[in-house]
Amino acid sequence: MVLPLGTLLLFMVGLGMLLTRAAAHLWPLTVEDAVNRELAADRTPVLTDVSSVLSGIANTEVIIGVTALAAVILAITLRRWREPVFLSLAVTAQALIFYFTTVAIDRPRPEVQRLDESPPTSSFPSGHTSAAVALYLGLAVLLAGLARHTWLKALCWALILVPLGVALARMYRGMHHPSDVVAAFINGITCVTVMARAVLPSRYLSAGDRSPAQETVTP
Repeated sequence: MVLPLGTLLLFMVGLGMLLTRAAAHLWPLTVEDAVNRELAADRTPVLTDVSSVLSGIANTEVIIGVTALAAVILAITLRRWREPVFLSLAVTAQALIFYFTTVAIDRPRPEVQRLDESPPTSSFPSGHTSAAVALYLGLAVLLAGLARHTWLKALCWALILVPLGVALARMYRGMHHPSDVVAAFINGITCVTVMARAVLPSRYLSAGDRSPAQETVTP
């Protein structure tokens, strides 16, 4: 898993350099600021409160707490280590990729009023979005794989709406450009994919067509 994560880091840094240098004056990057200005102009008290909640559920302490709680519940319920380790590694991996990318890339945040306090040059990628993708997509993979009924699997996949909401909230609050959240999705999805292939049983990778009771699992 080290090689694909190292490749992802190089890709993220390269993408950041492309966005902030060579492609900074090319479409569609030239219209990104207009998106942020439009979102800022449409702010209302209700939407601002909603965005605060959505952004808050992806704060570092919340992500760590939910990940730890979910890992403990999975370990106790399933009585095996693969699922909780997968989730913990996916969230940790995206955080490391995010951190080292922000060290290499100092992208200014959108030129609108920002509703949160944060360093002015840590816009790329969106850490909140990346963390939400890793956590809630990871949970969706696990729960859909464990679910026995098709309708329940579909309900589990609805968890991906959480990072979508976080991404919109971060842009609404003036904290990130659209390309920042797109890069965050790349980071989160890739980390989940890498860790799933490295840790999880194959049935999770095939959409969990069988129920847990139908197979023998090695702890």
